[in-house]
Amino acid sequence: MGKIEQPRLRKVSLNDKYTHDHDTAYMTGIEALVRLPILQRQRDSKRGINTAGFVSGYRGSPLGAVDQAMWNATEYLKAHHIHFQPGVNEDLAATSVWGSQQTNLFAGARFDGVFGLWYGKGPGVDRSMDVIKHANAFGTSRYGGVLAVAGDDHACKSSTLPHQSEHMFMGASVPVLAPANVQEVLDLGIFGWELSRYSGCWVGLKAITENMDSAISADIDSDRIEIIIPEDFELPADGVHARWPDKPLEQELRLNKYKIYAAREFARVNRLNKVVRDSNNARFGIITSGKAYLDVLQALEDMGITEAIGADIGIRVFKVGMPWPLEPRLTHEFAEGLEEILVVEEKRSIIEDQLTSQLYNYPVGSRPRVVGEFDEQGRDLLPNVGELTPAMIALVIADRIRRFFSSELLEERVRWIREKEKSLATPYQTIERVPHFCSGCPHNTSTKVPQGSHALGGIGCHYMATWMPDRDTHTFTQMGGEGATWIGQAPFTDTQHVFQNLGDGTYFHSGVLAVRAAVAAGVNITYKILYNDAVAMTGGQPIDGSLSVDDLIHQLRG
Repeated sequence: MGKIEQPRLRKVSLNDKYTHDHDTAYMTGIEALVRLPILQRQRDSKRGINTAGFVSGYRGSPLGAVDQAMWNATEYLKAHHIHFQPGVNEDLAATSVWGSQQTNLFAGARFDGVFGLWYGKGPGVDRSMDVIKHANAFGTSRYGGVLAVAGDDHACKSSTLPHQSEHMFMGASVPVLAPANVQEVLDLGIFGWELSRYSGCWVGLKAITENMDSAISADIDSDRIEIIIPEDFELPADGVHARWPDKPLEQELRLNKYKIYAAREFARVNRLNKVVRDSNNARFGIITSGKAYLDVLQALEDMGITEAIGADIGIRVFKVGMPWPLEPRLTHEFAEGLEEILVVEEKRSIIEDQLTSQLYNYPVGSRPRVVGEFDEQGRDLLPNVGELTPAMIALVIADRIRRFFSSELLEERVRWIREKEKSLATPYQTIERVPHFCSGCPHNTSTKVPQGSHALGGIGCHYMATWMPDRDTHTFTQMGGEGATWIGQAPFTDTQHVFQNLGDGTYFHSGVLAVRAAVAAGVNITYKILYNDAVAMTGGQPIDGSLSVDDLIHQLRG
């Protein structure tokens, strides 16, 4: 199956990661997000553009340690005029980033532009959509640009729901980039800011655990990326950037007639989507993006299909760096001459829906068959739930190419993969340790309720109380909704009272509004607010602001 070389680790200082004295540095995806604005500032300086950077967002897996990494690199960021200001919550952070694009509309700007970076977990994308829609319609500044980094938890390993943010970005007409590895976090990040400047759009950058937590020796040469500005696309006479005053209908016209199509053209000329494996007699195409692209390569390797063998078989692989909006011209070139296209993407369809639409007007005789989530009979093929694995993909590819290719080696590998999957699926006895509160944590006692009472859960460590049999804690809400569910139950039940657990981090983030809502509704509820002066679930960071016990009591009394 091929030998996997283990990386040789060395002790790396922050100076290695965040100064420009080295061409490579060993870093994680989180650290790449810290290095990214430094690279952009370096690139601008070489072109004689005096820019600054602004970073704001709210922590959450897989972006739980971004703020800690930013704080650790404060002196390096300041040296490049990059200001890090964590947000009280995600939507206020996004509003702050929106403000960075307005700097040059008024007198007093000290820089030619400010490039912005917003970060948030998938639920943070959800709650910030009002801001993101407004800010994207408003536009970015000429020498600014915005990257919106969305942390998605596909397998629901540290979330209340599995997450996929692309459809939210699509609803706001925000182009989306999908890095496949840590190096592409840097590369597509640079492309993203330049794309944002050219098109006037905010640009989403998908972040997943596999990229944020892994580490590589990355190329951090600021000249690594060469940007091509489209020459044939006609932008509006007054440009696509932020201006004031700016009427809503004019923003809509500019966004839907020019900006999105400018983004597509930028993707085309910079070949953000490209054929990475080809054949002179290509008949079977695979189109894929992000982590799924690496899974496809692993699947081919596991089946013994090298690049040369794939070329003989007739396999063409198309790697998509910008899954939305899907650029049509390079996609048509990829599809030319193919009999069938397999779409391999995580979760709900993004590429497949666009691909079938773009191929609709193909002459019927030369239109390739498209399968992905389902086959041509509508049966499940690649699941849109959970996570894809190389084994899943390998078995589907093998099945689809059997109509024109088979070999003893392929069948042997497929049998091996099936047996391996079967053995992994066989239940075996394990000793499970259910997660519990840390020793000494106040939650050990604070989440207990009097006999005959019950409590409601929420977001935070106290969520674990929902599976502890002695806590009588049932159901939960989204972050900031703690207690509001009782407002909808209280008028219709004989239960007279409930408790609601709430952490001070969530209280400061958004929970105070739920408390006010419960008071306004006049419902009988007791909030149990844990004050530990830390956001414990993501690394013990301080609350993003000042909140003492006296402050909290004073607010609640008011």
